Amino acid sequence: MDTRTLGNGLEVSAIGLGCMGMSRGYGPPGSRSDMIAVIRSAVERGVTFFDTAEAYGDNEELVGEALAPFTGQVVIATKFGFAFDATGNIAGLNSRPENIRRVTDASLRRLGVESIDLLYQHRVDPQVPVEDVAGTVKELIQDGKVKHFGMSEASAEAIRRAHAVQPVTAVQSEYSIWWRAPESEVLPTCAELGIGFVPYSPLGKGFLTGSIGADTQFDRTDIRNAIPRFAADARAANQAVVDLLDTIAARKNATPGQIALAWLLAQQPWIVPIPAPAAWSASRRTSRQPMSSSPPTTYAKLMMPQRGSQCRARATPISCSG
Repeated sequence: MDTRTLGNGLEVSAIGLGCMGMSRGYGPPGSRSDMIAVIRSAVERGVTFFDTAEAYGDNEELVGEALAPFTGQVVIATKFGFAFDATGNIAGLNSRPENIRRVTDASLRRLGVESIDLLYQHRVDPQVPVEDVAGTVKELIQDGKVKHFGMSEASAEAIRRAHAVQPVTAVQSEYSIWWRAPESEVLPTCAELGIGFVPYSPLGKGFLTGSIGADTQFDRTDIRNAIPRFAADARAANQAVVDLLDTIAARKNATPGQIALAWLLAQQPWIVPIPAPAAWSASRRTSRQPMSSSPPTTYAKLMMPQRGSQCRARATPISCSG
């Protein structure tokens, strides 16, 4: 797999793996042994970039165990920034310096590593100045516990303020061909400051793979039950997006998910999407050629229906050469 560089020198595979769904979020997770096998299979396919967080239950331990044989060959990103109640459920935000240090030490133990490759603030805490957060991570970098600093779902202003204290290597936010919010301010800020961008849910939480229809029923523990875009009427309206991807995929002997990922990769050379294993597997299904077989410029000008919870059927004209 090709590699890309995030920020000032963090080299990773062009596509990473978002590991949250292996532990929670999308219904009952698979067995631990199966999930370890999935992660190790990704390494065999050339993936070197893996994303986890303190907030993902036992996910850090799972990722750490799976990647233990590949120390020095892979990059692991994790996150701090939430408070938890006695049952382990998220109960607010906490980016106080003492909590950042505590979480970092705990993550090091759970991952079984000597240093965290990329440490994100999971969400900006309005009670703690981002300068204090960046300064704390700067100290952790100086102590050798962390190598790179990242932010997740941060505004352009917050990114600038933090970057002035400690250079931000990567910003993580939801971004896909049907969720374009970062394009207005965050992506231009990343371009200006030389910061990498890591889209989570690059396949629309599975929707852009074509494997989810208007009649799909989610497990009661699946977070998509609470997302407006996944209401039955929204899914029916948004099917126009998948149909458009499917039309292009048929011309490229690919899948809709592969086209969606190729579009992301074509936007900037410093964008590294992290699809979930299930979504990525669905995106690869039935394809007889690798996703990268067409040059990125093939997809750069692909335009999609108007953004929103329901895209309806109002697509702009497509420009898709090649």
